[in-house]
Amino acid sequence: MEIENQPSRIENRGALFLDRDGTLIIDKDYLADPAGVELIPGAAEELRTARDLGYKLLLFTNQSGIGRGYFTLADAVACNNRMIKLLGLGSDVFTEICIAPESADQPSLYRKPSPRFILESIARHSLDPAHCWMIGDRESDLEVGLNAGIRSAAVCTGKYNEAEWRLRLPGGATLHRDLNSFVRSLS
Repeated sequence: MEIENQPSRIENRGALFLDRDGTLIIDKDYLADPAGVELIPGAAEELRTARDLGYKLLLFTNQSGIGRGYFTLADAVACNNRMIKLLGLGSDVFTEICIAPESADQPSLYRKPSPRFILESIARHSLDPAHCWMIGDRESDLEVGLNAGIRSAAVCTGKYNEAEWRLRLPGGATLHRDLNSFVRSLS
């Protein structure tokens, strides 16, 4: 009997570029203390499910508090490390992490809505843009995805509720109650 090689469900289908504050953790303006990191309920389970579906997970966060002098890059990294520990999915849960430290009034290379990080990651990991998404809770999160030529999804767990998002949602973006609702739409 010959067994045909079947494609693995884990095979690289694409990537989810995920905002941090308001998407994975509760948004606390200018969070600098790792003790203040609180996961949005269900975030760990949904990231596990997305990874099991074959998606790479990449964290993409604007941290203008660094550029404004409110906290340091080391503080932001410490908050990310606390979030990763709370997720309980291993230290390698994110294929890459991009922290854009610039404030809105500073020259920027990576600050959303610049698509640079997404475009570089797509090239570096040979990702198929048709299978990539940017997920976030702010307009700049959706704009960066659309600017990079990938799909964008808004979640109502951060800055805006569903009614507010309906007034702001850019064309081409989808709206989801939370990360759970988004990940369910993938399978």
